[in-house]
Formats: sequence, structure tokens, C-alpha cells
Amino acid sequence: MKIEVRNNNVEKALRVMKKKLKKEGIFDEMKERRYYQKPSEKRREAKKRGYVNIKKAERLRRNSL
Repeated sequence: MKIEVRNNNVEKALRVMKKKLKKEGIFDEMKERRYYQKPSEKRREAKKRGYVNIKKAERLRRNSL
């Protein structure tokens, strides 16, 4: 990954870098690896995230009609 600093604007370059890292999922992976999580807990969290995504999609579909 390459980030260019233009006009000595380091703050903007950092924002761009953070946005790219978040889009690639690096921050989420770092958060997951911070502590050990049992496989059963991982499955439970994944199931919960899936349920939230389904509810969000239903809500968006209902609002667009």
C-alpha cells in the first residue's frame, strides 16, 4: 500500500491511510487478534453479525418501497 503526502499535509495522508485500512478489514482483524477467542464464541459472533445484516437488508428493502 502506498500513500502520498501532498503539500506536507500529513493529517490528510493519515486519514486516507486509515480509510484504506478500514476498507481492507485490517482494523477488524487486529481487533479480533487482540485476545484469544474460543471457536464457539467466533461462531456465535458470526451468526449474530449475519442476523444483524439480514435485519438491516430487510429494513432497507422496506424503506425503499
